[in-house]
Amino acid sequence: MYAGLFIAPQELSCMRVVITDDASAVATASAEVMCRQLVNAPALVLGLATGSTPVMLYKELVSRYQAGEVCFAKAKSFNLDEYVGIDPSHPQSYRHFMQQHLFDQVNIDPVATQVPQGLADPKIECERYEAAITSARGIDLQVLGLGANGHIGFNEPTSSLASRTRIKTLTEDTIAANARFFEAHEQQPTLALTMGIGTIMEARHILLLATGEHKAKAVKAMVEGPVSAMAPASVLQFHQSVTLVLDVAAASLLEAQDYYHWVEKMRAQTP
Repeated sequence: MYAGLFIAPQELSCMRVVITDDASAVATASAEVMCRQLVNAPALVLGLATGSTPVMLYKELVSRYQAGEVCFAKAKSFNLDEYVGIDPSHPQSYRHFMQQHLFDQVNIDPVATQVPQGLADPKIECERYEAAITSARGIDLQVLGLGANGHIGFNEPTSSLASRTRIKTLTEDTIAANARFFEAHEQQPTLALTMGIGTIMEARHILLLATGEHKAKAVKAMVEGPVSAMAPASVLQFHQSVTLVLDVAAASLLEAQDYYHWVEKMRAQTP
């Protein structure tokens, strides 16, 4: 179905499009990338994402950790974003999400996990976060999801393609898409702290996951459309090493599907 997803030196300067059967296969293939990188570089600096798509990925990583296939003891992590004004103990904070789905279930050092602090002064926190990433010598492997409107992190359409970590106003579509995670009586956040597109693009490798037909238009714009601030993920066309792992539904509008499958077939046959 797909070749082994080790990111080898010869795969630099490319956008790799891997189309799998379903969301479960996306999680399995993506976990393979992360585990191989961690085995080869135990002190990997990870950039991590939240949202519905990475949940199955983290479940697969936990399973592999429990099976003794991967170790997180020397790894560090930086999450993409956090809601402004939300306590880290809130069930819908991204700190809580990461503790629940990954951090509390593997042997990563709690001190080595960073999520933007939603209750901090936004300007000071964004500057601190950028400095912390720089101090860690940058992110080795950045995991991304993809918004239905093409956002990565909380970099909504019209975001500067050179932007740094900052406060961002969420679109009505993004707020509506995330409303299902909040109780009806709760005031839902409308602002977030997010790594900027420029920050994301400095990661040495990028791994993006997308599943479902509702992501198909955003996937097409990202892979085959023009690079535009109206489709923030399209900037990944300029990245030196990015792997997109899609299910057939998310890939359904791609015009060059046959070519992407052919490339993966050739990779599988290469020693």
